[in-house]
Amino acid sequence: MMAVSDQQVAALRALLTKNFEEHTRLTRQLDDDGMRGYVTLVSAAFFEAVDQRFANADIPAAVIEFVGNARARNAQAAETIDPAVTERVILKSLGHGSISDIPGRDIRRVQNLMLPLLVDDEHLDAAGIDTLLSNARKLAQP
Repeated sequence: MMAVSDQQVAALRALLTKNFEEHTRLTRQLDDDGMRGYVTLVSAAFFEAVDQRFANADIPAAVIEFVGNARARNAQAAETIDPAVTERVILKSLGHGSISDIPGRDIRRVQNLMLPLLVDDEHLDAAGIDTLLSNARKLAQP
């Protein structure tokens, strides 16, 4: 595994700050290895955000409530977010259950969809996003 690059971190920061043009521009510049590193960084950030969001929560009730609220945001979210898969991926990040029967692409999809919502719900400012990214980068390093 390669070290996480500044460009990968910048791409994820752009996504989390809703700078979608910059996110697209930066991710399009990544080669295959760079994209694999970016996916690893997203996974690490998802793990960190889930851990932060549900640290003192009543599990699984808080996860079920969070996923329900995420799906209720708009019709597209309701259609896009599979509640059963999403709940299982979040619960697995918290050390509960198994996702061995869920395809990797579906797990990555959940992480990509839910990470920005987790960050939004925590009302992270620039410093909070920087801390999340720093922790994720450390976790994603070989």
